[in-house]
Amino acid sequence: MRKCSHIDWTSAPREAMNDKMTRQVIHTPQFTVARLEMKAGAIVPIHSHTNEQVTTVLEGCLGFNLGGETADLVPGQSLALASMEPHGVEVLQDSIVLDVFSPPRQDWIDGDDAYLRR
Repeated sequence: MRKCSHIDWTSAPREAMNDKMTRQVIHTPQFTVARLEMKAGAIVPIHSHTNEQVTTVLEGCLGFNLGGETADLVPGQSLALASMEPHGVEVLQDSIVLDVFSPPRQDWIDGDDAYLRR
């Protein structure tokens, strides 16, 4: 029997990470999906994690710092990051972003995500 969950992002809880970033998160046994609303000028400092990550820009523009290289993402573009790949982000325009992580972000589940709350 198939088990599925319907997710309505319009009513999913929003968590203010800081004055420029709001996050909505869904965790499953296999992955974490996050919808982020980010204002221009927001910075996600360089960090890495054990999770693979795929970031897709739905609206706006993000500038990724990939260890000295940069990659700007605009709507309809995605970036796949390997486990432990250092990366940081500068939000270049007000943006809505969908991040998918595998395995689930245990640090987010545990509330150990202070780097996003600055």
